[in-house]
Amino acid sequence: MSRTKVVMLGSGTPNPIPDRSGPCVAIVVDETAYLVDFGSNVVRQAEKARRMGIKGLTPNRLNHAFLTHLHSDHAVGIADLILIPWVLEREKPLKLVGPEGILGMAEHTIAAFAGDIAARQEMPCPTPEEGYKTEVVNAFEGIVHQDELVTVEAFLVNHPPFEAYGYRFTTPDRVIVVSGDTAPSDNLIKYATNCDVLVHEVVSAKNLQKRTPDWFAYHSTVHTTCEQLGEIAKQANPGMLVLYHQLFMCGENESGNEVIIRETELEVMANIRKHYGGPVFSSKDLDIF
Repeated sequence: MSRTKVVMLGSGTPNPIPDRSGPCVAIVVDETAYLVDFGSNVVRQAEKARRMGIKGLTPNRLNHAFLTHLHSDHAVGIADLILIPWVLEREKPLKLVGPEGILGMAEHTIAAFAGDIAARQEMPCPTPEEGYKTEVVNAFEGIVHQDELVTVEAFLVNHPPFEAYGYRFTTPDRVIVVSGDTAPSDNLIKYATNCDVLVHEVVSAKNLQKRTPDWFAYHSTVHTTCEQLGEIAKQANPGMLVLYHQLFMCGENESGNEVIIRETELEVMANIRKHYGGPVFSSKDLDIF
């Protein structure tokens, strides 16, 4: 049995599709979890996964998180991740790795909730002294975290105007790469080549064509279409390709019409399979790989 699991705590985008929480991928090794991004609803999704048997996602054991970039849909859960596990008696500071700006994000979050933190520290049953604090590391290209279970490498991807990173996790039995948001990136191919699992964002090429010129220009510059992803996967040759942060581009139907979303999902996967012959999975919240 594999010691490593990939748990999709959030497979969504900024679009409020009700059954897709904000982006968050958990790499769980034995009973320790490492989160990539922390979109909306992160702690409750972790608790759902715990109830499915993933002990490493017990909320008060969420101690490591890696941010790909500073877009709000990837980071809006920072208050949830800092504070709620502490309320549930997390004892250690949360280790946060991410691009420049993550320190300010963490410091301002703690400052915003200073009243709550002080009140909880004064209760007859006070919360642990260190559990709301953070240990922040600015990401750089190279090894950004290493312990007895995992080596984590950050690498630059193509998501202007941000300094944006993907992450490569090497565990005792798997190599897993998470793209974050990115346009096609040779650097990602370099780090993802022959990995076991590549978790990659994607845009429907067909529905991208229906967008207004300004949105078309934007998404074409910062995201990866299904055809492009098929070529990337062909070159990188991962053992498995998992799609997340899928921009279905269904306009006003994107948040509500499941039939249109499913049709687009099938179109995206078919276009990828024109180029890549390995297994392709369109992820949904709480899928486990």
